Amino acid sequence: MTIAEAQQIVDNWIKENGVRYFNELTNMAILTEEVGEVARIIARQYGEQSFKKSDEGKQLSDELADVLFVLICLANQTGINLTEALQKNLEKKTSRDSDRHKQNEKLK
Repeated sequence: MTIAEAQQIVDNWIKENGVRYFNELTNMAILTEEVGEVARIIARQYGEQSFKKSDEGKQLSDELADVLFVLICLANQTGINLTEALQKNLEKKTSRDSDRHKQNEKLK
């Protein structure tokens, strides 16, 4: 699915199942919560923390999908076309950083 299709699918889901979008501040808080859940899994799976009983059944893929869902909600409700935004962002990064990372001794 394309990013545009994902935005439409999420919009349809909200209208059919979610009644309406939560307001932007609520969705920002939810996004922060979901990113925290991703961080928790990363810290345990790739970092030095050990898993707790409450972590059982948590999947990184599912938590990343939660982040993406809420991010798409925020884009939809603020009128942002994520395809265009990502294209512009990649252009900015390319013009700004095309040589920066290649010259970074820490990455060699």
